[in-house]
Amino acid sequence: MNSEEKTLVEIVDENKHIDLAKYIHYVSAPQAGAIATFSGTTHDTFEGKTVVELRYEAYVPMAIRNLKSICSSARSSWDLHSIAVAHRLGTVPVGETSVFIAVSAIHRADALDACKFLIDELKASVPIWKKEVYSNGEVWKENTEFLERRLELGKDGSCCRRRIEIEGHDKKGCCKPKVKVDEVADISTS
Repeated sequence: MNSEEKTLVEIVDENKHIDLAKYIHYVSAPQAGAIATFSGTTHDTFEGKTVVELRYEAYVPMAIRNLKSICSSARSSWDLHSIAVAHRLGTVPVGETSVFIAVSAIHRADALDACKFLIDELKASVPIWKKEVYSNGEVWKENTEFLERRLELGKDGSCCRRRIEIEGHDKKGCCKPKVKVDEVADISTS
């Protein structure tokens, strides 16, 4: 079986749930001693605001292409058996899954590390956009990973006429730092 046959990438249509068991079953194999999973769900509050739902949109052909590329990168870094990645579009109410990743490998370290890599890269580079809907309004959200990647590309944080500051937690931990984005003057006209 080649690596393409061991990789399942799906963008799940609006109003359909992600079937977690389907993806776990896909990556299960007698030679795999570990299956690592990540399930991203809609939580009920964010920074003191009541979250009603999340809404996702995507440029689907590019999202699928990017996800397959990320899976290929994971395979080149870790000894993996199978990978399954699913991301839901449309409205995702509180408590429901928006994204699910399952990775199998002979050893747990490879499965766990690859699973974390996959979700971080998905959030940093795949064209899927999230709107948080609150009881008192809504806002399109940029992922911290995306902003960090943009900072890496701009080095000084001044790309796109925005200054990006990353504060808080150690980057090695599971909890990402807070990100502040300020508009700055257009330096090309001054």
